[in-house]
Amino acid sequence: MKQPKVGIGIIIQNKEGKILVGKRRNTLSPYYSIPGGHLEMGETFEATAIREVQEETGLIIQNPKVFCVTNNLETYGETGEHYVSVNLLCVTFEGEPALMEPEKCESWEWVSPELLPEPHFDASRYAVECYLKKVFYLTNQSNTSKTISHKSS
Repeated sequence: MKQPKVGIGIIIQNKEGKILVGKRRNTLSPYYSIPGGHLEMGETFEATAIREVQEETGLIIQNPKVFCVTNNLETYGETGEHYVSVNLLCVTFEGEPALMEPEKCESWEWVSPELLPEPHFDASRYAVECYLKKVFYLTNQSNTSKTISHKSS
């Protein structure tokens, strides 16, 4: 029996309030997305975030904090792969974004979270919407008009 997989998404915010997004290749092409990847067996959410960001961007992040969970049903509808994503926020990092995995990502850029480039991967879009609305979860994520306002700490 197939079951949902766990993804980890990381919003990295710079001092100007912009967030880092990448133009994806391979399985997520042609979508833009925040950095992220798969939770591995025995790994904490924070350790996954630190590892994935360094693998993808070369940035060294510190003190990422879980702020929301998303249920990525658009991806499921398109690919048959069902992911639940735990999303973390990080505002402390070292370095400049670099293309560490050019086969998976063609560029990284700092963007206003209110003006995401399109097309945008649903898990990333949902995470940014939670971040902007300061909510923990969006109900009915294929139609994001309803929210449950659980402020994250």
